[in-house]
Parts: sequence; structure tokens; C-alpha cells
Amino acid sequence: MLRHAAHSRKQYATRAAVLAALLGSIAPARAQQTPPATAPPPPATDTRHPPEEEHVKVLTGLVVTGGMPRDTAADLGRPAEVLSDERLDENRAASLGDTVASVPGVQSSNFGPAAGRPIIRGLDGPRVLILNDGLASQDVSTLSQDHAPAVEPFLADRIEVLKGPATLLYGGGAIGGAVNVVDGRIPEVAVDNGLSGRAETRFLAAAQGGNTSMVRVDGGSDLFALHADAVFRHARDYATPRDRQANSFIDTRAGSLGGALLGDWGFVGLSAARFGNIYGNPGEPDVHLRMRQDHYELKGALRDVWGAGNGLRFAAGHSGYEHTEFEGDTPGTVFRKNANEARLEASFGNATHWQGVVGVQASASRFIAIGEEAFVPETRTRAQGVFGVVRRSPGNVQLDLGARIDHLQSRPVGGAARSFHPLSLSIAGAWKFAPRWTLAANFDHAERAPVEEELFSDGPHVATLAYEIGNAHLRKETARQLELELQYQSPRMQARLTAYSTRIRGFIHLAETGAFWHWDDADRLLPIRRWTQADADFRGFEGEAIFHLTTNASGDWDLRVFGDGVRASFDSGGNVPRIAPSRLGAQLRWENLGWRAALGAIRSRRQNHVAPNETPTAGHTLVDAHAARHFDTGNVSWEVFIDASNLTNQDARVHTSFLKDVVLLPGRSLAFGVRVFF
Repeated sequence: MLRHAAHSRKQYATRAAVLAALLGSIAPARAQQTPPATAPPPPATDTRHPPEEEHVKVLTGLVVTGGMPRDTAADLGRPAEVLSDERLDENRAASLGDTVASVPGVQSSNFGPAAGRPIIRGLDGPRVLILNDGLASQDVSTLSQDHAPAVEPFLADRIEVLKGPATLLYGGGAIGGAVNVVDGRIPEVAVDNGLSGRAETRFLAAAQGGNTSMVRVDGGSDLFALHADAVFRHARDYATPRDRQANSFIDTRAGSLGGALLGDWGFVGLSAARFGNIYGNPGEPDVHLRMRQDHYELKGALRDVWGAGNGLRFAAGHSGYEHTEFEGDTPGTVFRKNANEARLEASFGNATHWQGVVGVQASASRFIAIGEEAFVPETRTRAQGVFGVVRRSPGNVQLDLGARIDHLQSRPVGGAARSFHPLSLSIAGAWKFAPRWTLAANFDHAERAPVEEELFSDGPHVATLAYEIGNAHLRKETARQLELELQYQSPRMQARLTAYSTRIRGFIHLAETGAFWHWDDADRLLPIRRWTQADADFRGFEGEAIFHLTTNASGDWDLRVFGDGVRASFDSGGNVPRIAPSRLGAQLRWENLGWRAALGAIRSRRQNHVAPNETPTAGHTLVDAHAARHFDTGNVSWEVFIDASNLTNQDARVHTSFLKDVVLLPGRSLAFGVRVFF
């Protein structure tokens, strides 16, 4: 044991030295005050509107923020998406997964309307990191599909989706990618005119009933800024095309207060937030969950410390999380997690040399479960990481390099600790070979350490109706991804097409053992599943195009089309379970004199590529529509809107959900209300 620990420390030190040498060799000797380089243009962006224009809604291509200084590494040549403004308003849902599910390559795990994590390129769970303004959400949503992430999409200014292991800034274990919810709880710049805000009330009708209301207010001066927000949601059990879906209700209360001191030197601020959620589990008609998380955060930046665009950013957060699963009115299993996280970043460089960011990150958490479904023991986890990303943009070529090394240790109560030292590397290039064409290529090596439930679980997991057994001898997952992307941009059209292949050595998954365990409470047999590893291959494509059809007296007419698909199989034979089906979607949009409308449809194909003991899922087409009227009264802007979903009232099931055989998506639904901006 001592020899093994010494070897691990030596291995970690060696990798850290290699990382330091790599970054040190390419960092410039002295930063110069030169404007940042211009990266190749992002794809699929409506260039008729400036990206910062008030209330203009665009779906952009290459965005990486959440702590990364935008002027030195705004996109790192990596594919990403951002939902903001009108696009976000039209897609907001109670769960984060459903909110971002219209992004190519992204779908939702869907355990009812309240619990849905994003799935990126077929990868889910701990392989997809959920961030709140650049810090991990620190909930227990990776433990089970019925655990909702502790984030509120209705309070987001924008939601950023990072695909692939480009998330080296936040954690090398996010092999699938990351979703960053940016809500601006800590102001970073002065508020225009000293006061701004927005509010919304929407009512649900037809298959759904209830309402959601939110408000956000920012105020201050050139020296300080204050922020407050709140959201209230009540949604009753929804109706499907066949019947009412029992136990699908949601009640949410969330809000935050924040403030910051501002100046030409930078900013420093604090925030306090609470997220509370009560929701039913449609898979168990008598079970509901009550969740609460308190989160406190300190964040700041020092600007232009050693040159224009170069400085320091830091953030620290503490989260206290608890949720209780009730059977009727009787409390059942309680899940608790306390976590601390801190990160420090330094940006450097100039336009004629290398630009980049180096940083350190550390976290510590304690997880405990009490009750009949406490299938994971109390576990303490500590992690430390060192990371760096750099760029050089000579002429029409852009080169990005990234590296990260982490040390993680998970220590269960009454068991032996496991330590891991994952290393992640990334190289990306983009070549603008013609005025309207860009070719990008990316290669990534990413390693992920197994998490608590994969290592130490041992007990019945009622949400998945299985008895799960962990494997304390699991090794790291190692993913190697190759990706090619072709981009086109002109005044009439923006498009991109991406193909990728991800080979994962030691893919961790739940495998059937063929044995059963008798669940006395329900008098039924549960299949015994064991966490195991096998090599797997994920390969797929994503495409998106926006056509600006015409601009005349009748208004602006745009057509957006997109598609995605992924196949995942084990090298030894057979399919990886619960892989999302391929999709094809289109939306026609119109805007004129304050009016806008959209009509779209998404076709999900039948999923026949299933694993043993997994059933196929029929295809379906969901038709949606949106309409809004925008008008101004003095310094206040108003928007009256109506949104419709599943207009043809189709039976629709989510193949990635454990509940797909017993739970349907809502039938024909309407939402209408008013938004105000000031």
C-alpha cells in the first residue's frame, strides 16, 4: 500500500512537471499591451444583428466562458453552443436537460418534467459537468436519474454548452462536455443607467396546468452593483395523449441576492442563493422528492495586471444540499452533500504571440445517504487540479493547446480509499481556407476517474428498479476523440457540419449479472447489476444551417435546419444502452415591426440499436409554435407571447429515460404570458 501511494505521488508529480514545462515553453517572456487576436468566425450565427444588442436572440456557435477571459481564449477552436434571449425564452423548461435539448448533439435523460440532465453526444451522468457561472452545481444528480440538478433555467441569462473534453478549465472528467448556466448573480460590470431588470409570468394550459413567475433586478453605480432574483413554479400532473401522467407535478421556489464592488481595476463580489424543489416521481406513483440547496459564492477579478486583457480571476463557493424521498407522507431516504470549491486563473499573452490561461482548482465534498435506498456509503472526496489552455492565431490559422492534470481521492466510511490522477490533453486547429469557409480539426485525450456510485454502491436502487453493486477496483476511463468540422458563413447563410469519433477504453457502465434480488417491500425481484468496464466506440455527426430567406416589407424570414445522430457499441459486441436516437429538425421564423413567430418540427427516429434487456422506442415528430408581440412604453419594454408544443398530440417517449416504457411526454400544451424588460 505504501509503495503504491509513493508511486502514485511520483506519477502525479511527473505529470505535473510535464504540464508545467509544456505551458512554460510556450508562454511569452513578457506580455505586451496588444489587442486580442481575431478568431475564425463562429458558425450558425445570425449576423444581421450584433450579438450584444438588447433583446436580440441568436444561437451562436463557438463560445466558452464561465471564468475564462473572453479576450484570450474565447472559444479555443472547440465546438460549443449558447442559448440566449429569444432562443432561450422559447426553450425554457423546468429541467435543464429539456431546456437545452434543441441544441444539436444534446438530449435529455428525462425522469419526468422536473428531473432531466443533459446528454451530450451519447454521454451522460458524471461525464457531463453542470456548472453555475463556472463552478460545479455540487448536487447529487449524477447519482440517479430521478435526482434533479440544482439549477434554475428560468433565472439564466444564457446557457452555454461545451462539447467534448474542451472543458479542461473545469474538470478533465467531463468527457462528454459541460453545460454552464450563466445567471449573473455576482455583477461584474456597472449596470446601465443604474437600474435594469426583467420579469415574466406564464400560465400553462391544455395538457399542462399551472404557472411560472420570475423576476430579476440589478442596480447600482459605477462603484457598486446589487442583484436580486426569484422564481416561483407550480405545475400540476400533466396529461398525455392517452391519460393523465400521475405524480408528474412540480413546485419550485428559488432566489438569490448578490453584490459587488466595481472599478477599472476589476470587481469583487458575494452572493447567496437558495434552490428549493418539490416534485413527483412518475415512475413511483406514491413517491415524491423535496430538495433544497443553499449556495454561497465569492468571485472577483483583477484586470490588466500585466498588460491589456491579462489579469487574475478567482472564485470560491460553498454548497449545502439535501433532499428527502417521501413515500406518501412518510420520509424515506435522505441524501446530503456539503461541498467547497475554489479556483484561480491567470490570463496572459498578446495578439502576435501566444494567448492563454493557466490556473488551479480544488474541491472537497462529503456525501451521505440515510434510509432504505442508501445504496452508496458515506464518502468524502477531495480533488485538486492544474490546467492551462493557450492559443496562437497566425493569419488565417488558429492553433489551440490545452492540458489538465488532477488528483482525486474518494474515501468511503469503513472502506479503503481510492486515488486517481487523470490527465487530459487537447490540440485543436482551425484554417480559414477561403473567405467564407473554415475547416477545424480537434484531437483530445481525456481521462475520467470513477465516482462514488460506480465504486462503492451496494443496495437496491428503486429509481432504476435494480440492485446495484459497485466495483472498488475500477480504473480510469480513457477517451480519445477525433473531430472534423466544416463551417460556412455568408450574409445569406451560416452552416456547419461536424463528424466525430470517440473511443473510450474502460467505459464504465452497469452490466446485467443474470441474478436477481428479492425486494421485500414490493414483493418483487430486482435484477442485480454490477458496475463494470469495457471498451466502447461512440461515433456520430451534427449539422446545423440558418438560411436568411428574404428581407422585405413582409418582414425577415429565416429557416433553421439541424440534425444529429450517434451510434455507440462495445468492442466486444452489443450496443451501449440508452443511446439517444438520431433527429432531424426544422424551424421557420418570421419577424416584422415588433411581431415574431416560429413554426418548427423535430423528428426523432425509431431507436432499434438497443442493449440486452432494453426495448426499442418508436419514433415520433413533435411540432412546436411560438408567437410574440414586442412593444415599448417609455423606458420599459413589454412582450406578450404564446408557445405551443406537441401540436399534433403525438405519443412520444424518451429513449434515454429509465421510465420510457411507462411514461409519455405531455400531449398538446400551451403556455402564454407576458415579459417585461426595464
